[in-house]
Amino acid sequence: MTSPAIVPVATGGVLVASPSIAFREKVRRTLPGDCCTVQEVYGGADAIARLESGDWKLLFLDRRLPDLDVEEVIQIIKTRFPGIEVVVLDSNSEGGPQFPPEVNVRFRSWLQPAKPLAAADDEPSHLSRAAAMDLVEPLPGMIGRSAKMLRLYRLARMVAPRNTTVLILGATGTGKELVARAIHGLSPRSTSPWVVVNCAAIPETLLESELFGYARGAFTGAVQSYAGRIHSAQGGTLFLDEIGDLPLNLQAKLLRFLEQKEVQRLGSLESTRVDVRVVAATNADLARAVRQGKFRDDLYYRLSAFPLELPPLSKRREDIARLAEHFLQVHATAGRRPQVLSEAARQVLQDQVWNGNVRELQQVIERAMILSDGEPRILPEHLYLFADHGSEEIAKAVAS
Repeated sequence: MTSPAIVPVATGGVLVASPSIAFREKVRRTLPGDCCTVQEVYGGADAIARLESGDWKLLFLDRRLPDLDVEEVIQIIKTRFPGIEVVVLDSNSEGGPQFPPEVNVRFRSWLQPAKPLAAADDEPSHLSRAAAMDLVEPLPGMIGRSAKMLRLYRLARMVAPRNTTVLILGATGTGKELVARAIHGLSPRSTSPWVVVNCAAIPETLLESELFGYARGAFTGAVQSYAGRIHSAQGGTLFLDEIGDLPLNLQAKLLRFLEQKEVQRLGSLESTRVDVRVVAATNADLARAVRQGKFRDDLYYRLSAFPLELPPLSKRREDIARLAEHFLQVHATAGRRPQVLSEAARQVLQDQVWNGNVRELQQVIERAMILSDGEPRILPEHLYLFADHGSEEIAKAVAS
């Protein structure tokens, strides 16, 4: 059920969106040989994101999408990509997806090679697509206008009003909790509880009782009942950070909660029904963990109903200066004018390898402001002290 590998986009391509491998293979076999480049995606959100780049002629859309309503996807595509033909098929129909007769008749016209990207009459559609991307508002608390971030904002805003489970993927320091908070804040649950559980920070022996609660007398020291974090998120959103560190013995219980929306406390035979939306995040490769037997595949598929991937800072370098300037304002001394980056300092930041991503950049800027000792501009010498440098380097910089 994993999403297939991505192949290079060619003009005049065909996109196939379905969670069913059999459906995707049937479409491929139906297409005339060597007619075009075909790409496959797992769900509706992936299809919309893929249509943002490249030239596309035709989209085969499974009526039974795992994330979005098919009519909603069609409406979005008609509005934003009016030149793309959409064929909706049912992957669960008897004998597999049945292609209407007119589909085969119209293949030739649909799959004619697209005009070169530089063609004059292509420019308006490409320009309008770029303009539409620029209109996307950043998520609350987030900075960045790179293409990858704009795509993230768009998808997050699409899923926020729904109850769909969201899995946020990304390296340490990229801002996964900010995205999760934004989804909660943009949802109808925004005035209800926002509850955070860091699965890596709570000892395994305590995590089950912390999540699901316990009844009085369930174990030594349980002198009174405890509802648990899931129950305390009633009506709101439960954010499970570092979900990849959830112990195997708890994964089955979490899966049951996600499927049944019921919580059974330790030491109790009764189940309590709850209304809680789950947003999870991890910096781990869960697909690899599934292959290694460290993470349940059924839980992985349940959590990844709507995956969102946060790019590392190295993949959005055009946002580095904007982020740095934002942090200069955030950490500015009250009553004083914010410092600015010199052009040389800006280049140093641009060339740096940011293993710690946005969080590391914020720490570097805060440290540079201290070392600049009130100077109006941040200079390159204030930025040499990255996270792997210690107090000796700081002392030398101050002395110089």
